[in-house]
Amino acid sequence: MRSFIEYSPNSDFPIENLPYGVFTSPKNVEKHIGVAIGEWILDLNVVSHLFNGPLLKDKQHVFKEEKLNAFMGLTRPHWIEARKTIQSLLDVTNTILQNDSQLRERAFVKQREAKMHVPADIGDYSDFYSSIHHATNVGIMFRGKENALPSNWKHIPIGYHGRSSSIVISGTPITRPYGQTLPVDGAEPHFGPCRLMDFELEMACFIGGPPTKVGERVIAKEAEDKLFGFVLMNDWSARDIQKWEYVPLGPFTAKNLGTSISPWIVTIEALRPYIVDNYPQDITPFPYLRHDDKFNFDIKLEVDLKPESSPVATTISRSNYRFLYWTVKQQLAQQTITGCNLRPGDLLGSGTISGDTSDSYGSMLELSWKGTKPLRLLNSDERKFLQDGDTVILRGYCIDENGVRIGFGNCEGKLLPAVPIQE
Repeated sequence: MRSFIEYSPNSDFPIENLPYGVFTSPKNVEKHIGVAIGEWILDLNVVSHLFNGPLLKDKQHVFKEEKLNAFMGLTRPHWIEARKTIQSLLDVTNTILQNDSQLRERAFVKQREAKMHVPADIGDYSDFYSSIHHATNVGIMFRGKENALPSNWKHIPIGYHGRSSSIVISGTPITRPYGQTLPVDGAEPHFGPCRLMDFELEMACFIGGPPTKVGERVIAKEAEDKLFGFVLMNDWSARDIQKWEYVPLGPFTAKNLGTSISPWIVTIEALRPYIVDNYPQDITPFPYLRHDDKFNFDIKLEVDLKPESSPVATTISRSNYRFLYWTVKQQLAQQTITGCNLRPGDLLGSGTISGDTSDSYGSMLELSWKGTKPLRLLNSDERKFLQDGDTVILRGYCIDENGVRIGFGNCEGKLLPAVPIQE
């Protein structure tokens, strides 16, 4: 398979990928749905009439929407037909789009000329705690090595319901929050700017398929038809605020200050060649959490930190999605086991993804080991936690045995100083 659109072998967006996003550009001030191919975007609004397969010929309107929810709300066979249609339109042997100069001019937009937007209306957002290495590290720091993992951790995919209102697209700045903290145990709480600002290296899965009803469950064996695709996610975290507020109900304002996602949704079909063994689970889960198939992914993840005063970014972490103990199928099954309904565009966060070595940890909390081991950056700066002006850049990509690479692009955000509260 070869596209008539040329791109570098190191491109995140070859014809084998074709992730979906929502964009505006000088050509279209209203939001359009597009697919990334090399350095270009194929505008699906413009070519919607070419989706004339048996399933999509009467559903072409979904490509003219301003968000992906309607397309996500179709079925997996619809998604597969759409992927095959797009690959066919871009194939070097297909002349329909390639030789129509007027249509090509309208249908392709340079990515550098486009502005990306959150790709779906996210009705509900849940965040999990599924990396055994991350959970163990945090447990050692706060409870000791002998009691690192909570007793329920290997029985249940732990998570919490977040908020979708402050999920933002890559490139959106994040402001250091104000909040209550307890700088000295046993003393009075303090109110002021967060002092222990952190990132979290995560991935998130968009839910698709027709909506379910309240009371309807989706067990792990049936979950795949509800999984549309993945993005990178940085769940910014105010650690000192979190420490004071999380008892007894868990994170609240320490997490709702902003969550960044990458703009391109890489579909399950594109990721299928990169499936690897599930992480070994030494306690057999309850039946609703079991699935026999492999549904883990070899997605290489990297985190760069760039101080405002430096032109150079430092890669501070190299991790991998495959380190997650619980699969996304098990996460979805846990969310719905009580009858919680699903809607297209809902988002499931993986939780911080850490590996088993100190250079693969997915947060500053771990990388600096609660501030006791400062990181040295390439410009000789040191970091225990994030400083104002720091830019955090997440990257993710896969490479198969034939060297075919697909990627997620970047998930980037700059930390701005706290805005003083006028009393």
